[in-house]
Amino acid sequence: MRYKVWLEEGEHVFGEGLFTLLREIEQEGAINRAAKNLSMSYRQAWGRIKKAEKRLGFQLLLTRTGGEAGGGAELTPQGKRLLESYDRFRQQVEEAIQDAFRKNFGKL
Repeated sequence: MRYKVWLEEGEHVFGEGLFTLLREIEQEGAINRAAKNLSMSYRQAWGRIKKAEKRLGFQLLLTRTGGEAGGGAELTPQGKRLLESYDRFRQQVEEAIQDAFRKNFGKL
């Protein structure tokens, strides 16, 4: 059994791909390292983030340019809340789908 969950408001706003990218940025502290870990270019990652920010109406990341200490990125408070809310939502969806599957197909 497979399924996909995403948030949409007339157009795709947020889903698993962006969730995974933002989680990776949160762990790595940098867009470039997160993108490399997910086998995507920095440009592709940054483009997805900017597109989502425009659709959501708020900033997801705070970035620092390079220099002696190097650049980096971290989630904004709203970005963190979005990840936490989406994670809870998808866990609840998973439980509901598993329950419905068992009820309807459990005795096949």
